[in-house]
Amino acid sequence: MSTSAATAPAIRYAAVTFDCADPAELARFYADALGLPVAYAGDDFVLLGEEGAAGLGFNRLADYRRPTWPDPSREKQAHLELGVDDLDAAQAHLLELGATEPPTQPRPDRWRVLLDPAGHPFCITTLV
Repeated sequence: MSTSAATAPAIRYAAVTFDCADPAELARFYADALGLPVAYAGDDFVLLGEEGAAGLGFNRLADYRRPTWPDPSREKQAHLELGVDDLDAAQAHLLELGATEPPTQPRPDRWRVLLDPAGHPFCITTLV
């Protein structure tokens, strides 16, 4: 079943939101990593982004439990892919900001998996 463009409501991508124990801490990590400003901050939710652009949200979850990737007992569910020019330099910078490196690296020559301060896996990759 298809809806014509004339009758379809306007829908646009607004944000991806990550559950975490401390929204302010996780927002600080991504703000520093991506150079994004805080668009909204409350006790239980922080949104990063520029006016009129898609953003990243961080939501306090009282019983938050870190993903255990690559152990499948508590899967990652979703992750960000961040494009970089230099894998080694980007990895070093992100580790300085508070990311950690898991022991498993599926293709370290092409991309690197890191964990944000709340344990969410994300990848850095060169865009060739």
